[in-house]
Amino acid sequence: MCGVIGVIGQGPVIGEIADALLFIQHRGQDAAGAATFDGKTFRSTKGMGLVREVFAKEDLGRFVGHMGIGHVRYPTIGDGGVEDAQPFEVNSPFGIVMAHNGNLTNFKPLRDELMTRSRRYVGSNCDVEVILNVFADYLTRAIPDGDCDDPRDAVFEAVAGTFNRCRGSYSVVSLVAGVGLVAFRDPYGIKPLIYGRKRDGDGWRYMFASESCALVSLEYEVVRDVLPGEAVIVRPGEEPEFRQVAEARPNLCIFEFIYFARPDSMIDGISVYKARLRLGEALARRWGEKQIDVDTVIPVPDSSRPCAQQMAFELGKPFREGLLKNRYIGRTFIMPGNENRRRGIRHKLSPVRLEIEGKRVLLVDDSIVRGNTSEQIIAMVRDTGATEVHMASSCPPLRYPCVYGVDMSTKSEFVAAGRDNDGIRDRIGADSLLYQSLDDMVEAVGAPDDEVPRTFCKACMDGEYPTGDVTPEVLDRIERERLEAPSF
Repeated sequence: MCGVIGVIGQGPVIGEIADALLFIQHRGQDAAGAATFDGKTFRSTKGMGLVREVFAKEDLGRFVGHMGIGHVRYPTIGDGGVEDAQPFEVNSPFGIVMAHNGNLTNFKPLRDELMTRSRRYVGSNCDVEVILNVFADYLTRAIPDGDCDDPRDAVFEAVAGTFNRCRGSYSVVSLVAGVGLVAFRDPYGIKPLIYGRKRDGDGWRYMFASESCALVSLEYEVVRDVLPGEAVIVRPGEEPEFRQVAEARPNLCIFEFIYFARPDSMIDGISVYKARLRLGEALARRWGEKQIDVDTVIPVPDSSRPCAQQMAFELGKPFREGLLKNRYIGRTFIMPGNENRRRGIRHKLSPVRLEIEGKRVLLVDDSIVRGNTSEQIIAMVRDTGATEVHMASSCPPLRYPCVYGVDMSTKSEFVAAGRDNDGIRDRIGADSLLYQSLDDMVEAVGAPDDEVPRTFCKACMDGEYPTGDVTPEVLDRIERERLEAPSF
């Protein structure tokens, strides 16, 4: 998972891009970058670290462009250095800068094809450089000789071509010189992308973002989500032009609601916060069937908090903040490398003895992936004096690699791989373990007033990959690439 921002207005946009990236910093803490365009010149910056660290090194006064894009990275493929940070740029046709959130399932074959057939050199291990070059290749072919006065049809045609060749998940923001801000979302809509507007002088300023929280925090009116298979062009001083260029096959990543997104965000019309409350309701019903009594319900901060609150309410048990989080430690799930994650877990949480000692504790977490976090937290709670430590997960067991942009690409990483519920419980050291059921999760996340049931990507739980191209051979190739990648 990564986060993207795109802004176009009448004056400089770099300040809002930097602010917006801070609001989606939870989506990536490894690297950050931005680019602007003033009608003549692209100006860009990117580097390793948090948004404030990267932008503090720059004189933002030189970014005078009235349109721009920004990115925060969470590494899933590539060597993880600054060479893989976004945005990326090509100078032909027009000049294009691009950033994305997602992951290509055909990255390596497509990169090789670009080099051998299209004579386009791809120098990084970052998916968006492939998407950028595919888009640029199609755009070059779509432009009529000597006629570039209105290239919009060519841009939409190039996006359609990109959808045909780039498999996987991607939500994209880009700047095209002489055209404007271009954004598009893959036909399966696996990654979110939403846009809004606010008054800017005598016109409008438009923003595209991975999550609505960035729009709302910067006082934009949320308009709607970009649809799966849809592309949009915003030219300076004009209203957005949308076009459906591929058949929509909606399969939004359900893990957005479990873990990644901020609770105050809306994604495809679904409140993340309310979805997590409904997950707690469903989990409480299943816990009631176990007939195991506890004294207190404690969330593993932060994304599990709404679920744990609702679960405690439904069970009639006290909800307590028994684990305090060090705000200066990043999200351990998205830290690169297992050793970094283990070290981060040890430093991230501190137990509150008053709420734990002598009590039967029910810990509620959003998910159990590798088991490192759960094992260490359970041991910590026992050491603090709990008489029993039970664990509940708001999502089902994760057993299958994600190929769409979540950092769990090898089967061996999953604590649930090859283990039943008792085996997982023994591995993490819990007195009992409850997982959410698959059906309950889908029902809880889906908006309750929808006339047509939602379709989500939940491949990491059920092994059903919606793009249809993920064969055992593809999984083996991706796993080899992951295992051979340098550790951080």
